[in-house]
Amino acid sequence: MSEAATHTPVLLDQVVLALAPQAGETYLDGTFGRGGYSRALLDAAPCRVVGIDRDPEAIAAGAGLQGSYGDRLTLIQGRFGNMEALVRAAGIDQVDGVALDIGVSSPQIDDPERGFSFRFDGPLDMRMGDEGPSAAEIVNTLPEGELADIIFQLGEERQSRRVARAIVAARLEAPIDRTGVLARIIRGVVPTSRDGIDPATRTFQALRIYVNDELGELARGLEAAESLLKAGGRLAIVSFHSLEDRVVKNFLRERSGNSPGGSRHLPQAGEARRPSFTLISRKAIVADDAECRRNPRARSAKLRVAARTDAPSWAKEAAAA
Repeated sequence: MSEAATHTPVLLDQVVLALAPQAGETYLDGTFGRGGYSRALLDAAPCRVVGIDRDPEAIAAGAGLQGSYGDRLTLIQGRFGNMEALVRAAGIDQVDGVALDIGVSSPQIDDPERGFSFRFDGPLDMRMGDEGPSAAEIVNTLPEGELADIIFQLGEERQSRRVARAIVAARLEAPIDRTGVLARIIRGVVPTSRDGIDPATRTFQALRIYVNDELGELARGLEAAESLLKAGGRLAIVSFHSLEDRVVKNFLRERSGNSPGGSRHLPQAGEARRPSFTLISRKAIVADDAECRRNPRARSAKLRVAARTDAPSWAKEAAAA
């Protein structure tokens, strides 16, 4: 059985239920990975799916699925933050649903050569695609204060300054170019927590998010989905930590008119903007105990779902103002 067939994404059934695929409709899987969401959508209805992934290995691995589904599945290498341009270049103006699974995929984590995991020794890379500086370049070149800020803000690591100081001291002796070396440096200055989480977890998370500009990519992807979705189309987003979920939650609250502080995008004082989304559920959907037992990664997953209204895209409206 192929890797694409055996890799099951988190909250799969809930995402398919949220998007409710119908015959003849078009759906966008913005984080194709190993094709779990795409396969489930294509099996649920005779629909079309466009899969996007910035990782060339993911696109190559999806060739088998294309053979199974023919022209119902289109694969495009690129960032989901650029989905609007990518999809329209493929001749599609609007879609009926968008699915996003934010963060690193299991195949990326499990491959030591990708450099995402502190559990395996490998090159300190962490790039989801094939462009931009690697994690090794970041830890070996950035000033101590900037490193500390990244680790604190993106990893929520309380010992960020201690970690940054240790990294700078270590790189004076030799370049830090292996995940195992970096993990040992961090473990040497951050105590093990009571819950047993590896001391390197938060710093590795911060570097991965920074290297791949994950929060910026997410913000761009949300606005692109707003522009691409038809009225009534569904947006389903799975996130895995509080930073991602906060971006999604705040975007959907604002776009649905439920933001307690009002909108920072109002065209002028006192003028309300029509909501571009309706919240399907005010609370995030989480995995049940059975799924969490099968897949520990599901424990931190949150799914948020919203439906597109017929209001103009706020991003396009702001750009035109």
